[in-house]
Amino acid sequence: MSTPGTASAPGLPSVPPYALPREEELPAPRAPFALEKRRAALLIHDMQAYFLRVFAPDAAPLAPMVAHIAALAQAARAAGIPVFYTAQEGNQDRRDRGLQAELWGPGMSRAPGHQSIIPELAPEADDFVLVKHRYSAFQRSNLETLMRVRGRDQLVICGVYAHIGCLLTAADAFMRDIEPFMAADALGDFSREKQDGALAYLAGVCGVPLSTRAILEVFA
Repeated sequence: MSTPGTASAPGLPSVPPYALPREEELPAPRAPFALEKRRAALLIHDMQAYFLRVFAPDAAPLAPMVAHIAALAQAARAAGIPVFYTAQEGNQDRRDRGLQAELWGPGMSRAPGHQSIIPELAPEADDFVLVKHRYSAFQRSNLETLMRVRGRDQLVICGVYAHIGCLLTAADAFMRDIEPFMAADALGDFSREKQDGALAYLAGVCGVPLSTRAILEVFA
């Protein structure tokens, strides 16, 4: 696994290894949304070296999460499903980071060991890479417009961190009448408790948690 190590980034905790949720452990959703290939888009959220260096390499959740995201991306491209990435820029102006700087410190630099999306998940030519400014991928981006013009009103979210940017993106999608899904075993977080909490909130309030297996069946 091409990740920069296990040292904590400023403002971020080191994450002990933990097992990803299994399909039978996922909370039942309140929403009746059913994922459809012709309506879906895939969002790979913040899979940059800076955010991933807090995980133990070659262990869960990082190793299986990356493998599951890679499988989702490959299947989406083969099915003609748009693939979006979020990626923060290093050395962002304090005004661009807003109140997030109060919680997480100065953030990443422009060093390749911070800013780059890991090689295993490198974007391809037809993918879209959105500059990230706030927790939600929709904020100060054209994600919604890019989805709408392609007839897409469902968003499958994977990446890090489940209870922060991934969950807030899902909630924002819901409020834009875009049906949100989270790939439960293609997410990472500060702990299994945080990840389970994000999935429970999603299921109870705004969207549907699914396993990678179930999503791949739809994308096939």
